Amino acid sequence: MPRAGASVIIDRPIEAVFAFLADGENDRSFSDRLIDIRKATPGPPGEGTVYVSTAKDMGVKAEHEFRITAFEPPSRIRWTEASKGPITVRDGGYDLAPSGAGTELTYFNDLEGHGIGKPLAGLVARRYGKGAPEFAQRIKAAIETHVPAG
Repeated sequence: MPRAGASVIIDRPIEAVFAFLADGENDRSFSDRLIDIRKATPGPPGEGTVYVSTAKDMGVKAEHEFRITAFEPPSRIRWTEASKGPITVRDGGYDLAPSGAGTELTYFNDLEGHGIGKPLAGLVARRYGKGAPEFAQRIKAAIETHVPAG
């Protein structure tokens, strides 16, 4: 299964990084492909929470639905994509670990092709993989901008 992802050190405590990432609506602050995202289930984020988004992928507008499958504060969040498209995220996640006074964040998305998307999944993963370090830096910048230090 093709995977895209990267790691980055964020100058914020692990609990604060986890809280920011746990709220999927914050994804707008670092993902330029998102047009809209909203939590579709009641209550605070946790296992079973669903986020619905509209994104522009390679110039095409698409609807996505993600379900949180694991929620282990302050170190682990996992998700899977429930939408039906040519390429979906079978498994994705954030892993967080203390790093000095900050937090090491590793993120990944395992992509899966369906129908016409099967032969394209590897190509798409390589494309996203090339941009993964830059995307990790955008996550870092968003957290360090929106979450107070200390």
